[in-house]
Amino acid sequence: MKMLRVLLKNLQKGPATDPFPFGDTFTPKGLRGRVRFDPAACSGCRMCEHVCAAGAIRFTESAKGLEFTLWHNSCTFCGMCEHYCVPQAIHLTEDWHLAHRQQDKYTMTEIGTVVMIECCECHKRMLPTSRQLTAIAYRGSNQMIERMSQMCPDCRRQMSAKLLSKGASL
Repeated sequence: MKMLRVLLKNLQKGPATDPFPFGDTFTPKGLRGRVRFDPAACSGCRMCEHVCAAGAIRFTESAKGLEFTLWHNSCTFCGMCEHYCVPQAIHLTEDWHLAHRQQDKYTMTEIGTVVMIECCECHKRMLPTSRQLTAIAYRGSNQMIERMSQMCPDCRRQMSAKLLSKGASL
């Protein structure tokens, strides 16, 4: 008799479990999930590859530039890559929906290419400096930051020396 009362009470309340995967579920704020890569912000320092304990991040050089690959099936979502990325090219999203079939495990990747450009001064092929990183390193107008982000390190050094000798502040 007591069991029958409990059963009726539970039927009135409805399910006590999460409706996932058949319905929406709660995602905690700040959950570390799928990694997003912004090639326009990347400076090619490869620090993310260095700090990745799982070895999920790889950079390869190609004719186009520097190719970034992150395997989500290897990533532990520790957030070290995001933490050490000074230009903020890597972000961990709150998207945790990474279930996949076994045959698709090698397609669970985040891919991007940091395209090589020519230096606006000497025309050497180089990886561009991200605007975010240049803005941190050089205080100045947006035009100066834009121009310096298009220069190779040697030309940037020469321009900085010229500006400092003229008394301008960086």
